[in-house]
Amino acid sequence: METLRLRGPRLTLREYRHTPEEVAALHAVHGDPETVRHLPFGVRDFEDCADQVELYLEAAEEEPRTHYRLAVDDPSGEPVGQAALTREDGHAAQLGCVLRRDTWGRGYATEVTALLCALGFETLGLYRLAARCDPANTASVRLLARAGFRYEGRIRAESHRDGGWHDALQYSLLAPEWPGPPWAGPSRP
Repeated sequence: METLRLRGPRLTLREYRHTPEEVAALHAVHGDPETVRHLPFGVRDFEDCADQVELYLEAAEEEPRTHYRLAVDDPSGEPVGQAALTREDGHAAQLGCVLRRDTWGRGYATEVTALLCALGFETLGLYRLAARCDPANTASVRLLARAGFRYEGRIRAESHRDGGWHDALQYSLLAPEWPGPPWAGPSRP
């Protein structure tokens, strides 16, 4: 398995480990109704989260690897969320993240997004990254705009959860548009 560890100024993105502590950390995110209310899936119980970690580890073994599900560790090393990048073909991927509610408002999602962009553009050599978010998730809309992603449109009935269909907003960023991570200094030439 290729082992990824991406470090930002405060956060680290890393491969999952199948331990009770890792499952509990994922459940603290996926098991919170407020945290998942804008995601394309509903609340997950502990067993669902254990199954998810197993799937993440299996996906990390695939050749070629197309799914990157990474734990997000805070400055103390505690897992506080999940980052995801899914390759769609040879040059594009979807990305996203979800963080534990008590970490919101600290700029962590901005740092995770920059680390995922670095993974996609610099490490994997991708040309296009896309992200989708719930139209009601105004924090994600602002985050994507600040990160340089451009609005492409609304995807109607993109997901079905909680007994209804939900739209998504689609954003994208191309490699030549990405200035690099904000902590790396001035924009690249």
